[in-house]
Amino acid sequence: MNIDVVYFARYREALGSDGERLDGPFDSVDDVRKALLARGEGYAMLGEQNLMCARNQELCRLDEPVADGDEVAFFPPVTGG
Repeated sequence: MNIDVVYFARYREALGSDGERLDGPFDSVDDVRKALLARGEGYAMLGEQNLMCARNQELCRLDEPVADGDEVAFFPPVTGG
């Protein structure tokens, strides 16, 4: 299974990348997030409580199922003023 992962805003800046492709068995967006967290300290921000995510460009929850070829995006919460 291939999942395209996209990082936005400060996540992109901190990781020095706008995205990557992950291989593995993933059932949910949270499985993708956990695989990234397992990489270590640089990915720790993906463990934030207020993390936002999207699957195929639609906001979703971490328990959203994923399928081969999906795009999963992670970004910090957006605030307005």
